Amino acid sequence: MNYIFKNLVFVAAFLVTNLLVAQSKPNIIIIHTDDLGYHDLSLTGSKLYNTPQIDALAKEGVNFSNAYSSYPRCTPSRYGMMTATYPVNENKGHLGSIPESENFIKQFDKAGYNTYYVGKWHLGKGDSSAKKFGFTNSYASGEAGGIASRFYPFNTTKKGKPGKYIVPDVEKDGRVGDYASDLLTDATINFIKENPKDKPFLAVLAFYAVHTPIEAKEVDIARNKKEIKNIDFGNTPEYINEGEGRRKMRQDHPAYAGMVENVDENVGRLLNQIKELGIEDNTIIVFSSDHGGLSNDGHKGHRELATSNLPLRAGKGWLYEGGIRVPLFVKWPNHIKPREDKESIIIGMDVFPTLLDLATIKKVENVDGKSYKQVLLGKDNWKDRTVFWHSHKARPHSTGDIKTSVVRSGDYKLIHFYKKNIIELYNLKKDIGEENDLSKTMPEKAKELMSQLKSWKAEYLVPGKMDKLKKKKKK
Repeated sequence: MNYIFKNLVFVAAFLVTNLLVAQSKPNIIIIHTDDLGYHDLSLTGSKLYNTPQIDALAKEGVNFSNAYSSYPRCTPSRYGMMTATYPVNENKGHLGSIPESENFIKQFDKAGYNTYYVGKWHLGKGDSSAKKFGFTNSYASGEAGGIASRFYPFNTTKKGKPGKYIVPDVEKDGRVGDYASDLLTDATINFIKENPKDKPFLAVLAFYAVHTPIEAKEVDIARNKKEIKNIDFGNTPEYINEGEGRRKMRQDHPAYAGMVENVDENVGRLLNQIKELGIEDNTIIVFSSDHGGLSNDGHKGHRELATSNLPLRAGKGWLYEGGIRVPLFVKWPNHIKPREDKESIIIGMDVFPTLLDLATIKKVENVDGKSYKQVLLGKDNWKDRTVFWHSHKARPHSTGDIKTSVVRSGDYKLIHFYKKNIIELYNLKKDIGEENDLSKTMPEKAKELMSQLKSWKAEYLVPGKMDKLKKKKKK
């Protein structure tokens, strides 16, 4: 009996210990917006968009003002984030062929996490779907890069045409008058509320907003129309010529403003739910965007432009700062001291290496992204980091950009429009608007960075890296 009792005590202790270990792992929420520019928040300087909930989140965590997306368009940027690799293939790759050892979501699964993905996936179907990639559950996550309408029935445009791709789940759960971002937030909250108390979770809420179609609730449009009348834009023109088209220079679209503010309201709803559940102190919150705001059109004709990224140059599709600089806030109460990091250079492919490091102290090999855990803790600074971008699949017809490669190293950024052999050099610390080209006055610095860029391209823009996932898919 004494032997049995001792064994029961041992088993009970083992179970309690493992339960406590499971409970001690932090929950993680990633809030990922679509097409939200760096200056589309009141915190970062917008005079029109009111975002008190997101602003508060930024002030309660580490606010990185030198954060970037991995690419200036949706799919490659998201691929870079999910895989922690440079998206040199410039498409959705083939997630289903990524080895388990290099799959971040499966590492979280192994660590005992429930993993949820809600909203825009846009990275494939079949074995490249969100659930096959490793997420425990998903909602409204399919091939669609956008939603046909922000209002129920969602998959039909206001003109009555069906969407190119169907966003799953939303029509069966929606009702007349429902708004898409509200529904996605509801689904995320439900996942979190239903998650077992003894299991940590990783939840991604990927809004389809503020991507087109630019549709907002009437009450939000009306409010912003009144606010726009009171904004003095001075001598700032509404548009200027740029590249193959125009660039919007004012934030004056009332419906777009309403979309931004609705995202802010839903961020507030989600964060309030975390507080009500009593799990705020053990939850890491990450907020960011996939690239800059839609501010440019191309030679195909004038299109409805959403926002201006001023004082940043250009926007979505471009490798100027307006196309790739994004908001990035990371909050973890009692673990990360709130502050603004104005120096460290962070990129989208660093997200999952960092979260895995924070939550499990594990690392994934053979990726390009790095954990910035020590930066978050204030023990390191990445101001001298070197990062790269390559955009071969330019869209002069829709966003006005041309084929471009870029390197940023420390304060300096070199842009190479390689088909036209044009080089531009900027000191971003002194010239955030990229207005003063230094390539002629600092030829040695331009030569140094050009050499770095050529070396990176020689290593990365080869079939072995660009097409290896496609080849694996064919086998």
